[in-house]
Amino acid sequence: MSDGSEMSASRRAVRTRFLAVDTSNVADALDERGLPHQGLRSDIGPLSGERLAGWAYTIEGESVAYSGSGDPAKMRACGEIGQDEVSVWAGGGEGICYFGELIALGMAERGCVGALLDAGARDVRWLREHGFPVFARYRTPIQSIGRWRVTGWQRPVRLPGATSRWVPVRPGDFVLADADGALIVPAEEVEPVLTRAEELTEVEARIRTALGEGSTLAECLERFGHV
Repeated sequence: MSDGSEMSASRRAVRTRFLAVDTSNVADALDERGLPHQGLRSDIGPLSGERLAGWAYTIEGESVAYSGSGDPAKMRACGEIGQDEVSVWAGGGEGICYFGELIALGMAERGCVGALLDAGARDVRWLREHGFPVFARYRTPIQSIGRWRVTGWQRPVRLPGATSRWVPVRPGDFVLADADGALIVPAEEVEPVLTRAEELTEVEARIRTALGEGSTLAECLERFGHV
């Protein structure tokens, strides 16, 4: 297996493991690692799909009026995304969509596994039909052409935070989102955070089993510790 194939397989294996843990346990693991401000603002939530997990592929833009029928930079950015990556969109748009069905299908062809947007999306019905996960700040039918354009991609961006004003997102960081919300795991923290989240997940499963067998919550917490 080539080095590129080995790296791809490793990234996919990590993504599969993340899909089996909840954001709550990942957030607790981040706290333990001294990273308390990795959660995104609570109004960034699911428009389609229940879980979002993948390596960050960042796209940034700006609100500006312009003429023409398209955004060539946006098309180039979308065309370079890779396997097991999540497109992360930043740029402060209001009332418009950055993302819809056709972009989702084009990215999915390249192995993209979802989108995270600090703005809006449209074609929600069809995104759900295709099973393509999108977490966004709002939904809107208003397109971005002539109103917002891409200025760069695969460079550090920032998204609004839950406990801080901004959360930095770099290419290659990890994105995880579920019904509780969304967070960013820095690339260098992925393995220790994931390992700890898996441990917390296992403890929770043991507590549920013990409760089902008749133990009290107090007995479980004394036996397994607080989670």
